Amino acid sequence: MRNPARLLTRIFAIVVAVALSAQQALAQSILRDAETEALFQDMGKPLVDAAGLGKGNVDIVLINDSSINAFVAGGQAIYIHSGLINAASNVDEVQGVIAHELGHITGGHIIRFDEGAKAASNITILSLLLGVAAAAAGAPDAAMGVLAAGQQAAMGKFLAFTRAQESSADAAGAQFLSKAGISGRGSIDFFKKLQNQEFRYGYSQSDEASFGRTHPLTGDRIANLRDIYEKDPAWDNKPDPGLQERFLRVRAKLYGYLADPARTLATYPPTDNSIPAHYARAYAYHKDALVTKALAETAALLSVEPKNPYFLELQGQILLESGKPAQAIPALRDANRLTGNNPLIATIFGHALIATEDPANYPEAITVLRAAVARDRQNRFAWYQLGVAYAAQGDTPRAQLASAEQQVLDQRYPEALQNAQAALVGLPEHSADWLRAQDITMQARAALEDKKKKGKSKRNG
Repeated sequence: MRNPARLLTRIFAIVVAVALSAQQALAQSILRDAETEALFQDMGKPLVDAAGLGKGNVDIVLINDSSINAFVAGGQAIYIHSGLINAASNVDEVQGVIAHELGHITGGHIIRFDEGAKAASNITILSLLLGVAAAAAGAPDAAMGVLAAGQQAAMGKFLAFTRAQESSADAAGAQFLSKAGISGRGSIDFFKKLQNQEFRYGYSQSDEASFGRTHPLTGDRIANLRDIYEKDPAWDNKPDPGLQERFLRVRAKLYGYLADPARTLATYPPTDNSIPAHYARAYAYHKDALVTKALAETAALLSVEPKNPYFLELQGQILLESGKPAQAIPALRDANRLTGNNPLIATIFGHALIATEDPANYPEAITVLRAAVARDRQNRFAWYQLGVAYAAQGDTPRAQLASAEQQVLDQRYPEALQNAQAALVGLPEHSADWLRAQDITMQARAALEDKKKKGKSKRNG
């Protein structure tokens, strides 16, 4: 008979592998946009403060997923699906979601996930032992019944645990909204949208159905929260008008970026002269390679707000991606300056400088891109562009170091090790870049050694 401990180790290894694959897929689906990230931070700030988590301690990340969902996954990061932004009508609806997810963070629900899993696994193990005993006694049907009942009981235990966590997050979120002076109307409105979606797809709302759900029944959540929110002094507060306008713009640009151009033009027809509509149509026309029409939309935006860095960024992006990098530089330089060298905008600016293939622009590109990666070391494209700029200037060691930085982020450790070691040979000894190349060398070696040990353990298993 196979060693049970070894079998459990193998199962655990498979679970870990699946989790790592999910993390890699998550990283690939993240949408980065300077304007959206600034909005998320400003939307979340009063709620993060109310939760007592402090400035800069919570990241709010946008995921390219059309479903209406949000979640926390380790650390203090909230992931919001693009479908949720598209479904929301007002900024306070999204703030209600953020407040709920902060409830998960302050409740330590990710850390405490093992509690629910352990309780469920204890039931499963007990049913397994009873099933083995029944089979040994010559009653295989009884054994299968015991195992099935045990699995059902374990799942019920675990789902009850997750429903309790969701109710706890609802209550905490309501407190954070109240403390921040934000009305719970948006939260209620958004739950109603979720409920309508459940009705549309035929999800049962009966008490019996609640036992198979990870969340409490949406109707029950609405009733419980309404009772809390209507008594709150913030109930009649209106959404912040500045945040609401920014939200409508971000929602429109996201829609234009992700949706089919024909759908975008149907949702935001040319007769609509609002800023969100110009924003969405600019992306739609750009996706259809209608450069003149796309630039006309950005011109309309800039005629209203000529110093808006995000409008300038879009104009520069369209010109750059249409093969006109030199024309894109003035707008991108202004956007970079107006945002105080925002790393994402600085990366596009640096890309445009390099794309001109004018050696006179390379020193500025390197300066801009080094500033970008100094503030955002997770920016893979910035590292790539920095490597291109160094290579164009003949600085091979620093080009190799930039490549190693990108490869470490992509977990391509053999290439990272090779490039970091090559960079060490050519960099000034004990310089900041030389020390960084040493760090990457050690990190890559450690990762490769760990992978080797896990492979050896798997073969021996």
